[in-house]
Amino acid sequence: MSKGTLEVIAGCMSCGKSEELIRRVRREEIAKKTIIVFKPVVDNRTDGGTVASRDGKSCACVSLADPAEALERAAGTHVVCFDEAQFFPTDLATVADELVDRGSRVIVAGLDTDFRGQPFETMALLMAKADKVTKLTAVCMRCGEPATRSQRLINGAPAPYDAPRIQVGGDELYEARCRDCHLVPR
Repeated sequence: MSKGTLEVIAGCMSCGKSEELIRRVRREEIAKKTIIVFKPVVDNRTDGGTVASRDGKSCACVSLADPAEALERAAGTHVVCFDEAQFFPTDLATVADELVDRGSRVIVAGLDTDFRGQPFETMALLMAKADKVTKLTAVCMRCGEPATRSQRLINGAPAPYDAPRIQVGGDELYEARCRDCHLVPR
């Protein structure tokens, strides 16, 4: 195996993180590399064996309850990917380091901030350790400018600050918003 690397794809809801992850997986398939993709079991928006993007692209994956399970499952694999990394505990960063040390190209995709605009700790650690970070933006659903935030909505209004931090959902619960249009009632 070659020298390992850690790449992070980060951004807000609807910015194309999973789409970019799937694009990179497809390129590695063309190069005849061995690949495994993981996602957390809490992400139940698609079946447990699929990572899917909003544009309809998908790839096979394995759902994990604990990121440490990836160490055994990915042994000898050229490319190891994690989608929705913000839902994994912070020890995903240690797992990623171990996989990189073994020589794997590790690609991680996830939300960099929660609906309050606060960093997800797991993603912050991964971004700090990464060899390459790709920060994607969406289109603000209010003004059309580049969006860097995820606005959680409850009955069409911004979720209160004290709402649960994790709520798995898609366009029915979240909107991409720019910094100016992102609202967090305190």
